[in-house]
Amino acid sequence: MRVFVAGGAGVLGRRLVPQLVARGHEVTATTTSGAKRQLLERLGAEAVVMDGLDAGSIGEAVAQARPEVIVHQMTAISGKPDIKHFDRWFATTNRLRTEGTDHLLAAAQATGVSHFVAQSYASWNGIREGGWIKTEQDPLDPTSTGKGAQAIRHLEEVVVKAGGAVLRYGAFYGPGATDDQVELIRKRQYPVIGNGAGYSSWVHLDDAASATVLAVEQRVKGVFNIVDDDPASAREWLPYLAECAGAKPPMRIPAWLARPLAGRTAVMMMTQGRGFSNAKAKRELGWQPRYPSWRQGFKEELS
Repeated sequence: MRVFVAGGAGVLGRRLVPQLVARGHEVTATTTSGAKRQLLERLGAEAVVMDGLDAGSIGEAVAQARPEVIVHQMTAISGKPDIKHFDRWFATTNRLRTEGTDHLLAAAQATGVSHFVAQSYASWNGIREGGWIKTEQDPLDPTSTGKGAQAIRHLEEVVVKAGGAVLRYGAFYGPGATDDQVELIRKRQYPVIGNGAGYSSWVHLDDAASATVLAVEQRVKGVFNIVDDDPASAREWLPYLAECAGAKPPMRIPAWLARPLAGRTAVMMMTQGRGFSNAKAKRELGWQPRYPSWRQGFKEELS
């Protein structure tokens, strides 16, 4: 089928496009930079330069591609992580998840696109009450990342209302996904905060891509957690990631000290975060991650 991947040159898009092509799909993939057109063409896609915040640019690109499915992977997350100033770090991504989503849905409606799949997030941002592992029936924490949480809520509401699929990916790792974090870990600038009891869920980029292919081909609707089998606390995964990276064990700092240095979001993530279950994705998509645990994946990626 004809698949339009908005954000095809991103860290996940670069793993998704080849999988779609290998399955026989005709892929149009977008980038904001003309310099990345050749990258997308080497991956087997028809490359298009598109402004994800401009309704006209999106409408023209979708109309020319005439896709049967739109996959929304547009983000603007790059550079050194700045969790302390999360709203500032994610400002453009928040707009892509609100304005960009609305523009893509409008283009889909205008051109008769029959299915829509969008990227959401489910790593540590489950509602902070009850158990440590959340399903799709549990709400996301509306206070987890300020405006970022509001943007995710908007994306999920409008996509589900339109009959599309929302894929809540865990924290990405794989080629190009954790380089900045590993650099901070090697510099011992990524400490375990407080008791490190907060949970996170991870997913390898290739597994996230394979789940997305299934969502496209099966035209599923609703919300799916795309995470591995092994949600874990910060005091488990962070020292292990440091070990795999050949770094010294991370420092540990109390929450009261971390709050002014790293911000409330970092403290919340490491002390109160909730991970996620992938049971629905396995059951309804027939998805089986190649990397069932970050323990295997971290070691392979950094060895």
